Amino acid sequence: MIFSVTILGSNSAIPTLQRNPSAHLLNANERLFLIDCAEGTQLQLRRCKIHFQRIKHVLISHLHGDHFYGLIGFLTSLHLLGRKEELHLYANPGLRQIIDIQLAASRTSLIYPLIFHPLVSNEKELILETERLQVFAFPLLHSVPTYGFLFVEKHNSSVRIRHARSYAYCSDTAYSEDIIPYIKGVDLLYHEATFLHEMAESAHEKFHSTAFEAATIAARANVKKLLIGHFSARYDDLQPLLDEAKSVFPLTELAEDGKKFDICLTENPDPLKNKLP
Repeated sequence: MIFSVTILGSNSAIPTLQRNPSAHLLNANERLFLIDCAEGTQLQLRRCKIHFQRIKHVLISHLHGDHFYGLIGFLTSLHLLGRKEELHLYANPGLRQIIDIQLAASRTSLIYPLIFHPLVSNEKELILETERLQVFAFPLLHSVPTYGFLFVEKHNSSVRIRHARSYAYCSDTAYSEDIIPYIKGVDLLYHEATFLHEMAESAHEKFHSTAFEAATIAARANVKKLLIGHFSARYDDLQPLLDEAKSVFPLTELAEDGKKFDICLTENPDPLKNKLP
């Protein structure tokens, strides 16, 4: 069964010619989930040859523009393309008002049902369940209410799954070991790494993490593999961020725009190879 994530945007607040702000596309057995939707996400979907209409669920981590400014364009494009099927949106309750204002200002009445699911819990919460997948939201430590998302395959007797694969998305967050119980042992962890650790003070002031801190979380949570992203536009060369993370957690890769990562069945990493501080 397919279980993969495609990176549509890997930068932080300001887009560059090489990197868009945050957006991921998860394919779980041909069910498509859009996670965050920064400006430019529609173009990235087209570049990656992903059909808009196949997306049934959109999850927005928080209401900073680099995570949802592309949403109203995406919603209205579905409208213009003649969508009839309902679309489910999971986000901070304030997003509903924002969308209503934008639609009212443009005198647009969507021709498909948009079903809003508010995220309000301060604990890990099951927000969606299908016959083969569970999706959870959990709180992150940021300057506004922010959620991470956890996708976990369900065991199915008719499908021979030896291990329930999992993917965790931790968008903007300061270093916080409180999230470790939510993401422990996941096959693939995406964790923001906005800055190099030499800028740790600035990262903490802005409730962001460094590459070193993202790797520390991955090691302490004993995840199988780490993706780092949400890079500051100050970095043209991302290799130093990768090197810093790998110094703590060797199984780290860059979440670069356009890359697709298959979430595979893997053995637990050797904890001795993770150089915890």
